[in-house]
Amino acid sequence: MGLSATHLLLLLVVVVLLFGRNKISDLMGDVARGIKSFKKGLAEDDTPTVDTKVIDNSAPAAERDKTKAG
Repeated sequence: MGLSATHLLLLLVVVVLLFGRNKISDLMGDVARGIKSFKKGLAEDDTPTVDTKVIDNSAPAAERDKTKAG
């Protein structure tokens, strides 16, 4: 006892009458934007992060410790 093609067509007609074509197309556009945003978020998570901390290795360790102490 599944849905036949006639049932699906009748259901589609009722949905279009209730919501209108413009409302359904706006809803589909919102869904598409949401999917694009989700994919963009996933792509941003995959990009490696670069540590911007710069380490100054020009001075010996003992001199760096003196400058930190005071």
